[in-house]
Amino acid sequence: MSLILGIGLRSGTSYRELRDLVDSALVSLQPATVSQVVTVDGKETEPGLQRLVASLGATLFTATKLELSQQPVPTPSEQVDRLAGTTSVAEAAVILSGAELVLPKQASARATVAVGRLPETAGGAAGAAGEASAAGVTPAPGYAVGERDVVHRVLAERRDVRRGFLDRPIADDVLTRVLESAHRAPSVGLSQPWDFLLIKDVATRRKIHDLASAQRDAFAASLPADRRSSFDGLKIEAILDTPLNIAVTCDPGRGGRHVLGRHADPRTTWFSAAIAIQNLWLAARAEGLGVGWVSFFEPGEVAAVLDLPSHVELVGYLCIGHVVEFAAAPELVRSGWAARRPLSWAVHQESWGQRGLPGVEPSAVIAGDAAAATGVVRAVGAQVVRMIVAEVAAASYLEQADALVVQVGTEKPAADYGVLWRPARTVDEAVELGVEVARDLVLQGVGAIQLELVSDSAHAAGLARGVRLGALACGVVMDEPVEVKDSSA
Repeated sequence: MSLILGIGLRSGTSYRELRDLVDSALVSLQPATVSQVVTVDGKETEPGLQRLVASLGATLFTATKLELSQQPVPTPSEQVDRLAGTTSVAEAAVILSGAELVLPKQASARATVAVGRLPETAGGAAGAAGEASAAGVTPAPGYAVGERDVVHRVLAERRDVRRGFLDRPIADDVLTRVLESAHRAPSVGLSQPWDFLLIKDVATRRKIHDLASAQRDAFAASLPADRRSSFDGLKIEAILDTPLNIAVTCDPGRGGRHVLGRHADPRTTWFSAAIAIQNLWLAARAEGLGVGWVSFFEPGEVAAVLDLPSHVELVGYLCIGHVVEFAAAPELVRSGWAARRPLSWAVHQESWGQRGLPGVEPSAVIAGDAAAATGVVRAVGAQVVRMIVAEVAAASYLEQADALVVQVGTEKPAADYGVLWRPARTVDEAVELGVEVARDLVLQGVGAIQLELVSDSAHAAGLARGVRLGALACGVVMDEPVEVKDSSA
Protein backbone atom coordinates (compact mmCIF):
# COMPACT_ATOMS: atom_id res chain seq x y z
CA MET A 1 0.00 0.00 0.00
CA SER A 2 1.44 3.35 -1.05
CA LEU A 3 0.70 6.25 1.30
CA ILE A 4 0.94 10.00 1.18
CA LEU A 5 1.45 12.20 4.24
CA GLY A 6 0.04 15.69 4.58
CA ILE A 7 2.02 17.62 7.17
CA GLY A 8 1.45 20.96 8.81
CA LEU A 9 4.14 22.30 11.09
CA ARG A 10 5.39 25.39 12.85
CA SER A 11 8.82 26.80 12.10
CA GLY A 12 11.53 25.04 14.08
CA THR A 13 9.63 21.78 14.62
CA SER A 14 12.22 19.10 15.33
CA TYR A 15 12.78 15.91 13.39
CA ARG A 16 12.17 13.83 16.54
CA GLU A 17 8.73 15.38 17.09
CA LEU A 18 7.78 14.83 13.46
CA ARG A 19 9.10 11.27 13.44
CA ASP A 20 7.23 10.30 16.60
CA LEU A 21 4.01 11.81 15.25
CA VAL A 22 4.31 9.99 11.92
CA ASP A 23 5.25 6.65 13.51
CA SER A 24 2.19 6.89 15.77
CA ALA A 25 -0.07 7.65 12.80
CA LEU A 26 1.24 4.74 10.74
CA VAL A 27 0.97 2.03 13.40
CA SER A 28 -2.44 0.82 12.22
CA LEU A 29 -1.57 1.08 8.52
CA GLN A 30 1.33 -1.36 8.28
CA PRO A 31 2.66 -2.74 6.05
CA ALA A 32 2.81 0.38 3.92
CA THR A 33 5.27 2.61 2.12
CA VAL A 34 5.20 6.39 2.30
CA SER A 35 5.98 7.66 -1.20
CA GLN A 36 5.03 11.34 -0.91
CA VAL A 37 4.96 14.08 1.69
CA VAL A 38 2.99 17.27 1.02
CA THR A 39 3.10 20.53 2.97
CA VAL A 40 2.38 24.21 2.43
CA ASP A 41 4.71 26.46 0.43
CA GLY A 42 7.50 27.87 2.57
CA LYS A 43 7.89 24.88 4.89
CA GLU A 44 9.96 22.78 2.50
CA THR A 45 13.17 24.32 3.90
CA GLU A 46 12.49 23.21 7.48
CA PRO A 47 15.44 20.98 8.53
CA GLY A 48 13.25 18.66 10.61
CA LEU A 49 10.89 18.08 7.68
CA GLN A 50 13.71 17.54 5.21
CA ARG A 51 15.27 14.92 7.49
CA LEU A 52 11.91 13.19 7.92
CA VAL A 53 11.34 12.97 4.17
CA ALA A 54 14.85 11.59 3.65
CA SER A 55 14.37 8.97 6.37
CA LEU A 56 11.11 7.82 4.75
CA GLY A 57 12.67 7.66 1.28
CA ALA A 58 9.77 9.81 0.07
CA THR A 59 9.41 12.78 -2.28
CA LEU A 60 8.49 16.20 -0.88
CA PHE A 61 5.84 18.33 -2.60
CA THR A 62 4.38 21.70 -1.69
CA ALA A 63 1.08 23.44 -2.36
CA THR A 64 0.03 27.07 -2.05
CA LYS A 65 -2.19 28.35 0.74
CA LEU A 66 -4.79 29.20 -1.87
CA GLU A 67 -4.86 25.66 -3.24
CA LEU A 68 -5.10 24.15 0.24
CA SER A 69 -7.82 26.55 1.38
CA GLN A 70 -10.07 25.37 -1.45
CA GLN A 71 -10.13 21.75 -0.25
CA PRO A 72 -13.11 20.47 1.83
CA VAL A 73 -11.48 19.08 4.96
CA PRO A 74 -13.31 16.93 7.56
CA THR A 75 -11.82 18.57 10.68
CA PRO A 76 -11.29 22.29 10.06
CA SER A 77 -9.63 24.55 12.60
CA GLU A 78 -10.20 28.30 12.85
CA GLN A 79 -6.89 28.72 14.65
CA VAL A 80 -4.98 26.98 11.84
CA ASP A 81 -6.89 29.11 9.34
CA ARG A 82 -5.68 32.26 11.05
CA LEU A 83 -2.09 31.04 11.22
CA ALA A 84 -1.72 29.22 7.91
CA GLY A 85 -4.47 30.59 5.69
CA THR A 86 -6.22 27.22 5.43
CA THR A 87 -8.38 25.31 7.88
CA SER A 88 -6.17 22.20 7.83
CA VAL A 89 -2.82 21.96 6.09
CA ALA A 90 -2.42 18.21 6.67
CA GLU A 91 -5.84 17.04 5.50
CA ALA A 92 -6.05 19.56 2.66
CA ALA A 93 -2.64 18.43 1.37
CA VAL A 94 -3.81 14.80 1.20
CA ILE A 95 -7.11 15.65 -0.49
CA LEU A 96 -5.43 17.99 -2.98
CA SER A 97 -3.10 15.18 -4.06
CA GLY A 98 -6.06 13.04 -5.13
CA ALA A 99 -5.42 10.41 -2.46
CA GLU A 100 -8.11 8.79 -0.31
CA LEU A 101 -7.96 10.19 3.24
CA VAL A 102 -7.58 7.11 5.46
CA LEU A 103 -6.50 8.83 8.70
CA PRO A 104 -7.68 12.32 9.65
CA LYS A 105 -5.14 14.67 11.10
CA GLN A 106 -3.25 13.70 14.24
CA ALA A 107 -1.54 16.43 16.24
CA SER A 108 1.55 16.93 18.36
CA ALA A 109 2.58 20.14 20.10
CA ARG A 110 3.87 21.81 16.93
CA ALA A 111 2.74 19.68 13.98
CA THR A 112 -0.14 17.77 12.40
CA VAL A 113 -0.17 14.80 10.05
CA ALA A 114 -2.90 13.23 7.92
CA VAL A 115 -2.53 10.04 5.90
CA GLY A 116 -3.89 9.24 2.47
CA ARG A 117 -3.81 6.13 0.31
CA LEU A 118 -2.81 6.56 -3.31
CA PRO A 119 -5.01 4.71 -5.82
CA GLU A 120 -3.62 1.59 -7.42
CA THR A 121 -2.99 1.69 -11.15
CA ALA A 122 -5.22 -0.32 -13.48
CA GLY A 123 -4.32 -3.99 -13.18
CA GLY A 124 -2.85 -3.53 -9.70
CA ALA A 125 0.48 -4.99 -8.74
CA ALA A 126 -0.24 -8.24 -10.57
CA GLY A 127 1.87 -7.36 -13.58
CA ALA A 128 -0.21 -5.05 -15.76
CA ALA A 129 2.33 -2.28 -15.44
CA GLY A 130 4.99 -4.18 -17.34
CA GLU A 131 8.60 -4.12 -16.31
CA ALA A 132 8.08 -1.79 -13.35
CA SER A 133 5.57 -4.14 -11.76
CA ALA A 134 7.77 -7.10 -12.51
CA ALA A 135 10.43 -5.38 -10.44
CA GLY A 136 7.96 -4.92 -7.60
CA VAL A 137 7.39 -1.22 -8.27
CA THR A 138 3.94 0.15 -9.01
CA PRO A 139 3.97 3.06 -11.50
CA ALA A 140 2.52 6.34 -10.29
CA PRO A 141 -1.14 6.66 -11.29
CA GLY A 142 -2.41 9.02 -13.95
CA TYR A 143 -5.50 11.13 -13.57
CA ALA A 144 -8.95 9.62 -13.77
CA VAL A 145 -10.42 9.68 -17.28
CA GLY A 146 -12.64 12.69 -16.67
CA GLU A 147 -9.84 14.74 -15.14
CA ARG A 148 -7.44 13.75 -17.91
CA ASP A 149 -9.95 14.81 -20.54
CA VAL A 150 -10.24 18.24 -18.93
CA VAL A 151 -6.46 18.72 -19.14
CA HIS A 152 -6.42 17.80 -22.82
CA ARG A 153 -9.45 19.99 -23.45
CA VAL A 154 -7.68 23.04 -22.01
CA LEU A 155 -4.68 22.32 -24.23
CA ALA A 156 -6.86 21.94 -27.32
CA GLU A 157 -9.01 25.01 -26.65
CA ARG A 158 -6.26 27.49 -25.81
CA ARG A 159 -6.44 30.37 -28.27
CA ASP A 160 -4.33 33.40 -29.14
CA VAL A 161 -7.19 35.87 -28.64
CA ARG A 162 -7.27 39.33 -30.22
CA ARG A 163 -10.99 40.03 -30.64
CA GLY A 164 -14.10 40.03 -28.48
CA PHE A 165 -12.66 41.25 -25.18
CA LEU A 166 -15.11 42.61 -22.62
CA ASP A 167 -14.72 45.81 -20.62
CA ARG A 168 -14.69 43.89 -17.34
CA PRO A 169 -11.93 43.81 -14.70
CA ILE A 170 -10.25 40.56 -13.70
CA ALA A 171 -10.90 39.60 -10.08
CA ASP A 172 -7.79 39.63 -7.92
CA ASP A 173 -8.20 36.01 -6.78
CA VAL A 174 -8.60 34.82 -10.38
CA LEU A 175 -5.51 36.72 -11.52
CA THR A 176 -3.55 35.38 -8.56
CA ARG A 177 -4.42 31.80 -9.50
CA VAL A 178 -3.30 32.41 -13.07
CA LEU A 179 -0.01 33.93 -11.94
CA GLU A 180 0.56 31.09 -9.45
CA SER A 181 0.22 28.62 -12.31
CA ALA A 182 2.74 30.58 -14.36
CA HIS A 183 5.10 30.73 -11.38
CA ARG A 184 4.93 26.93 -11.02
CA ALA A 185 6.53 26.39 -14.42
CA PRO A 186 9.67 24.26 -14.59
CA SER A 187 12.93 26.15 -15.04
CA VAL A 188 16.56 25.29 -15.64
CA GLY A 189 18.19 24.67 -12.26
CA LEU A 190 15.04 26.00 -10.58
CA SER A 191 16.36 29.46 -11.45
CA GLN A 192 12.83 30.83 -12.05
CA PRO A 193 14.14 33.63 -14.29
CA TRP A 194 10.75 35.23 -14.94
CA ASP A 195 8.98 38.28 -13.55
CA PHE A 196 5.49 39.55 -14.38
CA LEU A 197 4.87 43.27 -14.84
CA LEU A 198 1.14 44.03 -14.63
CA ILE A 199 0.15 47.03 -16.74
CA LYS A 200 -3.25 48.73 -16.48
CA ASP A 201 -2.30 52.36 -17.13
CA VAL A 202 -3.87 53.48 -20.41
CA ALA A 203 -1.13 55.98 -21.23
CA THR A 204 1.54 53.30 -20.97
CA ARG A 205 -0.48 50.86 -23.04
CA ARG A 206 -1.08 53.49 -25.70
CA LYS A 207 2.70 53.92 -26.10
CA ILE A 208 3.08 50.16 -26.52
CA HIS A 209 0.18 50.16 -28.98
CA ASP A 210 1.93 52.81 -31.09
CA LEU A 211 5.06 50.65 -31.25
CA ALA A 212 3.02 47.64 -32.41
CA SER A 213 1.20 49.73 -35.03
CA ALA A 214 4.49 50.93 -36.51
CA GLN A 215 5.78 47.35 -36.76
CA ARG A 216 2.51 46.23 -38.33
CA ASP A 217 2.96 48.83 -41.06
CA ALA A 218 6.57 47.76 -41.61
CA PHE A 219 5.61 44.10 -41.91
CA ALA A 220 2.74 44.88 -44.29
CA ALA A 221 5.13 46.84 -46.53
CA SER A 222 7.45 43.81 -46.75
CA LEU A 223 4.75 41.45 -48.05
CA PRO A 224 3.93 40.62 -51.66
CA ALA A 225 0.72 42.30 -52.82
CA ASP A 226 -1.44 39.16 -52.59
CA ARG A 227 -0.25 38.37 -49.08
CA ARG A 228 -0.62 42.00 -47.98
CA SER A 229 -4.29 42.04 -48.86
CA SER A 230 -4.86 38.98 -46.65
CA PHE A 231 -2.85 40.53 -43.83
CA ASP A 232 -4.95 43.70 -43.85
CA GLY A 233 -7.90 41.79 -42.37
CA LEU A 234 -5.95 40.33 -39.45
CA LYS A 235 -5.91 41.88 -35.98
CA ILE A 236 -2.46 41.58 -34.44
CA GLU A 237 -3.01 42.88 -30.89
CA ALA A 238 -5.55 43.87 -28.24
CA ILE A 239 -3.35 46.17 -26.16
CA LEU A 240 -6.06 48.78 -25.60
CA ASP A 241 -8.99 46.36 -25.72
CA THR A 242 -8.12 44.46 -22.55
CA PRO A 243 -8.11 45.72 -18.96
CA LEU A 244 -4.68 44.26 -18.31
CA ASN A 245 -1.40 43.75 -20.13
CA ILE A 246 1.36 41.57 -18.69
CA ALA A 247 5.01 41.93 -19.67
CA VAL A 248 6.94 38.74 -18.93
CA THR A 249 10.66 39.25 -18.47
CA CYS A 250 13.71 37.03 -18.13
CA ASP A 251 16.77 37.59 -15.96
CA PRO A 252 19.51 35.54 -17.69
CA GLY A 253 21.82 35.74 -14.67
CA ARG A 254 19.34 34.81 -11.97
CA GLY A 255 20.78 32.22 -9.62
CA GLY A 256 24.38 33.29 -10.11
CA ARG A 257 27.23 31.44 -11.69
CA HIS A 258 26.44 27.76 -11.12
CA VAL A 259 22.80 27.26 -12.09
CA LEU A 260 22.34 23.53 -12.63
CA GLY A 261 21.96 22.61 -16.32
CA ARG A 262 22.47 26.09 -17.78
CA HIS A 263 26.19 25.98 -18.53
CA ALA A 264 25.94 23.81 -21.66
CA ASP A 265 22.93 25.54 -23.19
CA PRO A 266 22.22 29.07 -21.90
CA ARG A 267 19.06 29.18 -24.06
CA THR A 268 17.34 27.08 -21.41
CA THR A 269 16.92 30.25 -19.34
CA TRP A 270 14.70 31.81 -22.01
CA PHE A 271 12.96 28.50 -22.63
CA SER A 272 12.04 28.50 -18.93
CA ALA A 273 10.38 31.92 -19.20
CA ALA A 274 8.47 30.78 -22.29
CA ILE A 275 7.16 27.75 -20.41
CA ALA A 276 5.91 30.08 -17.67
CA ILE A 277 3.96 31.97 -20.34
CA GLN A 278 2.41 28.73 -21.58
CA ASN A 279 1.38 27.85 -18.03
CA LEU A 280 -0.19 31.28 -17.65
CA TRP A 281 -2.02 30.89 -20.95
CA LEU A 282 -3.51 27.52 -20.06
CA ALA A 283 -4.53 28.61 -16.57
CA ALA A 284 -6.18 31.71 -18.04
CA ARG A 285 -8.18 29.56 -20.46
CA ALA A 286 -9.36 27.40 -17.57
CA GLU A 287 -10.52 30.58 -15.78
CA GLY A 288 -12.39 31.84 -18.85
CA LEU A 289 -9.80 34.50 -19.69
CA GLY A 290 -8.50 35.16 -23.19
CA VAL A 291 -4.80 35.83 -23.77
CA GLY A 292 -3.10 37.31 -26.82
CA TRP A 293 0.69 37.35 -27.22
CA VAL A 294 1.89 40.48 -29.05
CA SER A 295 5.17 40.21 -30.97
CA PHE A 296 4.90 43.21 -33.28
CA PHE A 297 7.58 45.36 -31.71
CA GLU A 298 11.29 45.43 -30.93
CA PRO A 299 11.81 44.23 -27.32
CA GLY A 300 14.27 47.01 -26.51
CA GLU A 301 11.73 49.68 -27.43
CA VAL A 302 9.12 48.12 -25.16
CA ALA A 303 11.68 47.81 -22.36
CA ALA A 304 12.38 51.53 -22.69
CA VAL A 305 8.68 52.43 -22.42
CA LEU A 306 8.29 50.19 -19.37
CA ASP A 307 11.56 51.46 -17.85
CA LEU A 308 12.82 47.90 -17.32
CA PRO A 309 16.20 47.41 -15.64
CA SER A 310 18.99 46.86 -18.15
CA HIS A 311 19.79 43.37 -16.93
CA VAL A 312 16.35 41.89 -17.65
CA GLU A 313 14.96 41.11 -21.09
CA LEU A 314 11.41 41.11 -22.40
CA VAL A 315 10.23 37.63 -23.43
CA GLY A 316 6.51 38.13 -23.96
CA TYR A 317 3.89 40.87 -23.93
CA LEU A 318 0.41 39.55 -23.19
CA CYS A 319 -3.07 41.06 -23.42
CA ILE A 320 -5.49 39.37 -21.03
CA GLY A 321 -9.18 39.72 -20.19
CA HIS A 322 -12.66 38.24 -20.25
CA VAL A 323 -13.99 37.49 -23.74
CA VAL A 324 -17.34 37.00 -25.43
CA GLU A 325 -16.34 33.54 -26.66
CA PHE A 326 -13.44 31.28 -27.52
CA ALA A 327 -13.29 30.47 -31.22
CA ALA A 328 -13.54 26.87 -32.36
CA ALA A 329 -10.28 27.25 -34.31
CA PRO A 330 -7.33 29.68 -34.27
CA GLU A 331 -7.93 32.92 -36.17
CA LEU A 332 -5.09 32.25 -38.61
CA VAL A 333 -6.71 28.94 -39.51
CA ARG A 334 -10.19 30.46 -39.85
CA SER A 335 -8.86 33.29 -42.02
CA GLY A 336 -6.93 30.94 -44.31
CA TRP A 337 -3.62 32.56 -43.44
CA ALA A 338 -2.07 29.32 -42.20
CA ALA A 339 -2.93 25.73 -41.26
CA ARG A 340 -1.82 23.22 -38.67
CA ARG A 341 0.98 20.83 -39.49
CA PRO A 342 -0.09 17.19 -39.12
CA LEU A 343 1.53 15.42 -36.17
CA SER A 344 2.66 12.59 -38.45
CA TRP A 345 4.99 15.04 -40.23
CA ALA A 346 6.69 15.98 -36.97
CA VAL A 347 7.38 12.58 -35.38
CA HIS A 348 10.61 10.80 -36.36
CA GLN A 349 11.57 7.38 -35.04
CA GLU A 350 15.21 6.62 -34.28
CA SER A 351 16.60 8.63 -37.21
CA TRP A 352 15.62 11.86 -38.97
CA GLY A 353 13.22 11.35 -41.85
CA GLN A 354 11.80 8.06 -40.61
CA ARG A 355 8.38 9.48 -39.80
CA GLY A 356 5.53 7.66 -38.11
CA LEU A 357 3.23 7.94 -35.13
CA PRO A 358 3.71 5.58 -32.17
CA GLY A 359 2.61 2.09 -33.14
CA VAL A 360 3.03 2.82 -36.88
CA GLU A 361 5.93 1.47 -38.88
CA PRO A 362 8.07 4.50 -39.76
CA SER A 363 8.96 5.31 -43.34
CA ALA A 364 10.34 8.14 -45.45
CA VAL A 365 7.82 10.80 -46.38
CA ILE A 366 8.21 10.09 -50.07
CA ALA A 367 8.65 6.80 -51.88
CA GLY A 368 9.41 8.09 -55.36
CA ASP A 369 6.43 9.97 -56.67
CA ALA A 370 3.84 12.53 -55.61
CA ALA A 371 1.18 9.92 -54.88
CA ALA A 372 3.07 8.96 -51.71
CA ALA A 373 1.89 12.16 -50.00
CA THR A 374 -1.25 13.02 -51.91
CA GLY A 375 -4.24 14.26 -49.98
CA VAL A 376 -2.64 14.77 -46.57
CA VAL A 377 -2.95 18.56 -46.91
CA ARG A 378 -4.57 20.53 -49.73
CA ALA A 379 -3.57 24.03 -50.80
CA VAL A 380 -6.21 26.62 -49.98
CA GLY A 381 -4.14 29.81 -50.32
CA ALA A 382 -3.43 31.93 -53.36
CA GLN A 383 0.04 33.20 -52.46
CA VAL A 384 2.65 32.86 -55.21
CA VAL A 385 6.27 32.18 -54.23
CA ARG A 386 9.25 32.48 -56.54
CA MET A 387 11.59 29.82 -55.17
CA ILE A 388 15.28 29.95 -56.10
CA VAL A 389 17.38 26.85 -55.37
CA ALA A 390 21.05 27.82 -55.19
CA GLU A 391 24.37 26.85 -53.69
CA VAL A 392 24.75 30.29 -52.09
CA ALA A 393 22.10 32.95 -51.47
CA ALA A 394 23.07 36.09 -53.36
CA ALA A 395 21.60 39.38 -52.11
CA SER A 396 20.17 40.09 -55.57
CA TYR A 397 17.90 37.04 -55.28
CA LEU A 398 15.91 38.71 -52.50
CA GLU A 399 15.14 42.01 -54.19
CA GLN A 400 11.53 40.96 -54.80
CA ALA A 401 9.19 40.31 -51.87
CA ASP A 402 7.85 37.08 -53.39
CA ALA A 403 11.32 35.50 -53.60
CA LEU A 404 12.44 32.67 -51.32
CA VAL A 405 15.95 31.23 -51.62
CA VAL A 406 16.67 27.65 -50.66
CA GLN A 407 20.43 27.36 -50.15
CA VAL A 408 21.83 23.85 -50.51
CA GLY A 409 25.50 24.78 -49.95
CA THR A 410 27.18 23.67 -46.73
CA GLU A 411 28.16 27.16 -45.53
CA LYS A 412 25.53 28.55 -43.16
CA PRO A 413 24.10 31.82 -44.53
CA ALA A 414 23.55 35.01 -42.57
CA ALA A 415 20.23 35.06 -40.76
CA ASP A 416 17.46 36.09 -43.16
CA TYR A 417 13.89 34.82 -43.26
CA GLY A 418 14.09 35.02 -47.04
CA VAL A 419 16.70 32.23 -47.04
CA LEU A 420 16.10 28.61 -46.06
CA TRP A 421 19.33 26.70 -45.40
CA ARG A 422 18.92 23.06 -46.39
CA PRO A 423 22.39 21.47 -46.71
CA ALA A 424 21.36 17.93 -47.63
CA ARG A 425 23.91 15.21 -46.93
CA THR A 426 22.64 12.91 -49.67
CA VAL A 427 20.50 13.27 -52.77
CA ASP A 428 17.74 11.23 -51.13
CA GLU A 429 17.76 13.61 -48.16
CA ALA A 430 17.62 16.55 -50.58
CA VAL A 431 14.42 15.13 -52.07
CA GLU A 432 13.01 14.66 -48.58
CA LEU A 433 13.86 18.25 -47.61
CA GLY A 434 12.28 19.55 -50.81
CA VAL A 435 9.02 17.76 -50.04
CA GLU A 436 9.05 19.20 -46.53
CA VAL A 437 9.73 22.78 -47.73
CA ALA A 438 6.86 22.63 -50.21
CA ARG A 439 4.38 21.17 -47.74
CA ASP A 440 5.26 23.68 -45.03
CA LEU A 441 4.77 26.53 -47.50
CA VAL A 442 1.32 25.19 -48.28
CA LEU A 443 0.51 25.47 -44.57
CA GLN A 444 1.43 29.17 -44.82
CA GLY A 445 -1.06 29.86 -47.61
CA VAL A 446 1.06 29.25 -50.72
CA GLY A 447 -0.97 28.13 -53.73
CA ALA A 448 1.62 28.40 -56.52
CA ILE A 449 5.40 27.97 -56.72
CA GLN A 450 7.61 29.28 -59.51
CA LEU A 451 10.79 27.24 -59.22
CA GLU A 452 14.18 28.42 -60.50
CA LEU A 453 17.27 26.22 -60.31
CA VAL A 454 20.52 28.20 -60.04
CA SER A 455 22.85 25.26 -59.50
CA ASP A 456 23.79 22.16 -61.44
CA SER A 457 24.59 20.04 -58.35
CA ALA A 458 22.86 16.74 -57.79
CA HIS A 459 21.71 17.93 -54.37
CA ALA A 460 20.08 21.04 -55.81
CA ALA A 461 18.34 18.95 -58.47
CA GLY A 462 17.13 16.51 -55.82
CA LEU A 463 15.73 19.29 -53.66
CA ALA A 464 13.96 20.83 -56.66
CA ARG A 465 12.46 17.45 -57.46
CA GLY A 466 11.24 17.10 -53.87
CA VAL A 467 9.68 20.57 -53.97
CA ARG A 468 7.78 19.65 -57.12
CA LEU A 469 6.63 16.32 -55.72
CA GLY A 470 5.51 17.83 -52.41
CA ALA A 471 3.76 20.74 -54.11
CA LEU A 472 1.86 18.60 -56.57
CA ALA A 473 0.83 16.22 -53.80
CA CYS A 474 -0.85 19.17 -52.04
CA GLY A 475 -2.50 20.57 -55.15
CA VAL A 476 -0.12 23.52 -55.60
CA VAL A 477 0.13 25.02 -59.08
CA MET A 478 3.65 24.34 -60.33
CA ASP A 479 5.54 24.32 -63.60
CA GLU A 480 8.71 22.46 -64.50
CA PRO A 481 11.76 23.99 -62.80
CA VAL A 482 13.50 26.70 -64.83
CA GLU A 483 17.28 26.37 -64.95
CA VAL A 484 18.93 29.78 -64.55
CA LYS A 485 22.65 29.92 -65.29
CA ASP A 486 23.08 33.63 -64.53
CA SER A 487 24.19 33.81 -60.89
CA SER A 488 22.12 36.98 -60.39
CA ALA A 489 18.93 34.99 -61.22
